[in-house]
Amino acid sequence: MPRHMLRTCLQAGRIEAGCDEAGRGPLAGPVAAAAVILPEGWNHPLLNDSKKMSEKNRYLLRETIEREAVAWAVEMVSPEEIDRINILNASFAAMSRAVARLKVVPQMLLLDGNRFRTSLDIPYECIVKGDATFVSIAAASVLAKTYRDDYMNRIAEEYPVYNWKKNKGYPTREHREAVMRYGLSPYHRLSFSSHFAQPDLFGDREQARSPTPRRTNRTDSRPAVRRMDERNGDPPKNRKSENFQTEKKYKPN
Repeated sequence: MPRHMLRTCLQAGRIEAGCDEAGRGPLAGPVAAAAVILPEGWNHPLLNDSKKMSEKNRYLLRETIEREAVAWAVEMVSPEEIDRINILNASFAAMSRAVARLKVVPQMLLLDGNRFRTSLDIPYECIVKGDATFVSIAAASVLAKTYRDDYMNRIAEEYPVYNWKKNKGYPTREHREAVMRYGLSPYHRLSFSSHFAQPDLFGDREQARSPTPRRTNRTDSRPAVRRMDERNGDPPKNRKSENFQTEKKYKPN
């Protein structure tokens, strides 16, 4: 629990959307971003930077945020798009897409971090440690983190050797050693090859996207998984999953 309540807004009487991302550092999986507009004056004693919260509290808060927010949206950018435009631009893209999907157009964006680029015609303010300062950014961090964790937990069932249920794709020693032993999955970010001792493991993208049965412990020759839809961040259509691009419509008084 934070020692103090977070600030509810930068300027009273203005529609502000908090934005944050999750998953910039992992070797595998998408980067997720959320945008949240909260009712004026809304706050919660458990809410803080999602990285400082327990998993239990994050999921408790997610239900509350989704229920009580004026509007919210979550977007993801696939590993393939990350490789093409780099992780920083992918983070900006995920946040911009989340904002664009809000049912209510914000008058100001509050973003965690020190820089941002977007084609949206909405003014924004970058705030270092914003997820530990403003309630809307903290709420966005909770949504981005939990929805990305859900996704990593699901694909971990297809690739248990990497233990993504525990490391969520981050470069733990266990994760790196699993790549050295089993090779890459279609969910790994090839542009992050410098994190490994043997970059040549990454080789050709097509080879990485279609690992052999020996590497994936599968008995057929089909690619084990497909990447998320690059255009809208949806999970593969042939796999049961929740909708990451969820929204809450405008909440009447």
